[in-house]
Amino acid sequence: MTKKSINNIGVFTSGGDAPGMNAALRAVVRTAIYHGKGVFTIKCGYEGMIDGEIERVNSRAVSNIIQTGGTVIKTARSERFRTDHGRKQAFENLKKFGIDGLIAIGGDGTFRGCIDFYKEYKFQMIGVPATIDNDLYGTDFTIGYDTAVNTSLDAIDKIRDTAQSHKRFFIIEVMGRDAGFICLETGIAGGAESILIPEIKTDVNKLCSQIKSLFDRGKTSNIVVVAEGDDAGGAYEIGAKIKQKTGIDYRVVILGHIQRGGSPSAKDRLLASKLGYWSVKHLIDGKANVMVGEINSKIVLTDMEDSVGKKKPIDMDALEMAMVLAS
Repeated sequence: MTKKSINNIGVFTSGGDAPGMNAALRAVVRTAIYHGKGVFTIKCGYEGMIDGEIERVNSRAVSNIIQTGGTVIKTARSERFRTDHGRKQAFENLKKFGIDGLIAIGGDGTFRGCIDFYKEYKFQMIGVPATIDNDLYGTDFTIGYDTAVNTSLDAIDKIRDTAQSHKRFFIIEVMGRDAGFICLETGIAGGAESILIPEIKTDVNKLCSQIKSLFDRGKTSNIVVVAEGDDAGGAYEIGAKIKQKTGIDYRVVILGHIQRGGSPSAKDRLLASKLGYWSVKHLIDGKANVMVGEINSKIVLTDMEDSVGKKKPIDMDALEMAMVLAS
């Protein structure tokens, strides 16, 4: 089969924003132009694709954005793109602008949209993994994860100061509805006494015994880091259970959306630049319906259905290590 020639590339960001999306966008735009391709930004993800918010850009359009958080071309979640009519309208708009290849910067929901679009229209698409959750199969790290971990860690360090000063027990909730990567890494780096993640069922009785034991032994602060999707509930629910069983008072801090914002770390800027660059190279080379990732410092391609369908394993050894170090 003759390889389809790509002349014009569309790029969009979709789903939850992640620090480093702008760095990836910059890499896509400049790599495409370097290779003589027209490049179009699509605002507000699939919503903009449906509404025709599409603009041809040059290299200067992405100047001075590598250090900025969020996404300069905006993002959105699109219920309309889940419909046949919405996808048809998006396809017609892409044809109108002469776009024959797409690069999608986003996470699970973004790539599920890509899969449906590819099945219906065989539109050549490559995914760039950008989500703070780090939950996509086929890459060691996703764009935005490192920054989110460091943002969470900075907050935990500050809370630890107050916890020690007042001999208080804090429960800190971080993002992670289905995956505990942020929780595990920030918990270890922040010296948390307990780490609760969705991948492991929480034994509340065991947790209560552990916390009581630490206080009885004179520990001056006690911090539990919990992912929002933990099976025992969020921070408030878990705190109430602990107080009911132990009588120990607690304070709750929910870090929430601050984890998504801020200037991307050096690691995220480098990763975003590499993945943006290679996504264009592979798109021009004829690859389609794949996600570009990095494993053991090597660029790899993963079938998009595998990237969202296969479970990325959590490091159980790291969880055991955290328990030992907190004892």
